[in-house]
Amino acid sequence: MALACATRATIKHDSDLSLKPHINKVTKTAYFQLRNIAKVRPFLTKPDAEKLVHAFITSRLDYCNALFTGLPKKSIEKLQLIQNSAARLLTKTRKMEHITPVLAELHWLPVSYRIDFKVLLLVFKAVNGLAPCYIADALSSYTPARALRSADAGLLRIPDAPSKRIGESAFSYYAPRRWNALPQHIREAESVDIFKRQLKTYLFNQAYT
Repeated sequence: MALACATRATIKHDSDLSLKPHINKVTKTAYFQLRNIAKVRPFLTKPDAEKLVHAFITSRLDYCNALFTGLPKKSIEKLQLIQNSAARLLTKTRKMEHITPVLAELHWLPVSYRIDFKVLLLVFKAVNGLAPCYIADALSSYTPARALRSADAGLLRIPDAPSKRIGESAFSYYAPRRWNALPQHIREAESVDIFKRQLKTYLFNQAYT
């Protein structure tokens, strides 16, 4: 996977590409930090507490999360539980209360959608000449066999899944599928900032409606 080149020095793949060692390390560290934040939470305002959560928890969930495409559902759920715990701590929500409305109120994208956000942002930068060549080289424009409206819709070619082991989790396969599913006006955003705003709104609606 081309994207792995960027982080091979900081994240080690296990033999089945499940990233279990990394997920376990993130989980252990995040809960340690949550316990520390819980100790001072009574003395903090909500905005100040949220800054701590983003600094010590969200940053870890987001670190290199573009590599999490296609992870087993169990691994994603472990990361989601961390975010859920952070939201409960921040809002002082009881464990018995449903967490989805809390996440929506905080305007936090669930973990799986945060992964897609990062992947799609990389794609946007790549197709607009703003990403490293190893990412751009993993993508190619879709060229229909004959003149169609889709010829100028900014679509990407979806290659065959490279192997049974990597399969649909490969960046070169996963990213074009997610990109092509976006509304055309988002793919054609005029700047990175506009794209990020429109993409977050789109993913937020996908997650909570």
